[in-house]
Amino acid sequence: MRVLILKISSLGDVIHTLPALSDAQQAIPGIQFDWVVEEAFKEIPTWHPAVNKVITIAHRRWRKAPLTSIFSKEFKSFIQDLRAENYDLIIDAQGQVLKNTWLSYLAKGKRYGMDWQSVREPIASLFYQHKIHVPKGQHAVERTRQLFAQVLGYPPPRSTGRYNINREQRFHTKIDPKRLMLLHGTSWISKEWPLVYWQQLIQLAKIDDYTLRLTWGNPTEKARAEKLAQNQPHVTLLNKLDLKDIGTELAACAGVIAVDTGLCHLSAALNIPTVSIYGPTSSTLTGAYGDSQHYLNADFKCAPCLLKQCKWDQQGDIHPPCFATLPPEKVWQAMKDTLKQNSQK
Repeated sequence: MRVLILKISSLGDVIHTLPALSDAQQAIPGIQFDWVVEEAFKEIPTWHPAVNKVITIAHRRWRKAPLTSIFSKEFKSFIQDLRAENYDLIIDAQGQVLKNTWLSYLAKGKRYGMDWQSVREPIASLFYQHKIHVPKGQHAVERTRQLFAQVLGYPPPRSTGRYNINREQRFHTKIDPKRLMLLHGTSWISKEWPLVYWQQLIQLAKIDDYTLRLTWGNPTEKARAEKLAQNQPHVTLLNKLDLKDIGTELAACAGVIAVDTGLCHLSAALNIPTVSIYGPTSSTLTGAYGDSQHYLNADFKCAPCLLKQCKWDQQGDIHPPCFATLPPEKVWQAMKDTLKQNSQK
């Protein structure tokens, strides 16, 4: 059976799809998937053994100059790749019209996706030949697993989903039991854990004899990382890395402490014990998924507010103020507890 997956972004959404492939591979031996994905995340599908071919799309670049892009050789080559196979099924696992649903019409095969009540953008369901109902209010991983199970005709699994990535074999590295990664960068200002908290956490890690790695993806994150690493010999500031190299660095770490960011989902996919910090957002529906994941959700009157910028009028030493309920001591203790629990498995 040949199946085409439409799930092009974001990083977390792409990673959340992997457990559904593991379910399908176990239920239907020999099944193969081709996957249309944004070029920035093309590494992720290749890490799963059920993926045969990755078809990259430059959606983010093309939308900046749509008319020029449509008539480019790159776009024509993409369409040729998309239409090269006659698929048994096409599964739209994203459900966003402008982002990817239109691609299902160009590909060859029966089109499946979530129905009007289930899909992210209801109008997307009008593009599907077969519409699947998947109740909302569940974690994104579980919703995708249920979608695949109904489309492919096997019972929805009840156990925790597996990403099916062997990090030691994939990245050819060994775990350093005293090395941790700090994922401090995130796309919303409101999701940034206060700088002073990171500085205090770094000192707590030093007391317990841990070395730390810091990554960054833009000038703002680099400036913050430089402040955190300054005069801290146990902290290594990494160069700017692509996704594969970040995976290699993560694979060597015993644990990760992260804000709500796409890279925390990568950590989860590699089965790295991770403590994720949620202030204005919540772990319930889209948090890092897996047995080795530990969530810390802010206990504050307006959390989760789901706002990109904090609207709290009262300015204090800690901003956003919801993070005052998640101080460094609490986060560090959660990390130590998570590492201990993982070592006992």
